[in-house]
Amino acid sequence: MMREHIPYKPYLKELARQLRNNSTLSEVLLWQELKGSKMLGFDFHRQKPLDNFIVDFYCSELKLAIEIDGDSHNYSFAKDTARQQQLESFEIYFLRCTDLEVKQNMPNVLRTIECWILDQQK
Repeated sequence: MMREHIPYKPYLKELARQLRNNSTLSEVLLWQELKGSKMLGFDFHRQKPLDNFIVDFYCSELKLAIEIDGDSHNYSFAKDTARQQQLESFEIYFLRCTDLEVKQNMPNVLRTIECWILDQQK
């Protein structure tokens, strides 16, 4: 499968680095399960700049963004929706989970991601 490069604003690169260095606990926990191609052999990146935004996790081969919605997302639902719609115009797919789901039910979060990937392979 051909990986498509999605351009992003250059200033986002440094911001993404800062976000990686200040990850939330749920981001750290999910990253432990995604890094090193652990998820069915697919390569994920964390805090990935895309267009005008940064997504929590991204696999370019699948064009899949995974977002963890925590306290910081509670007040910005409309903004998150607009952001997601903008990125979906690049044919990027989104999976969302909550901060609490990652901390309390990681097996279900991983099963959801696996099922989505396997469905795409059909």
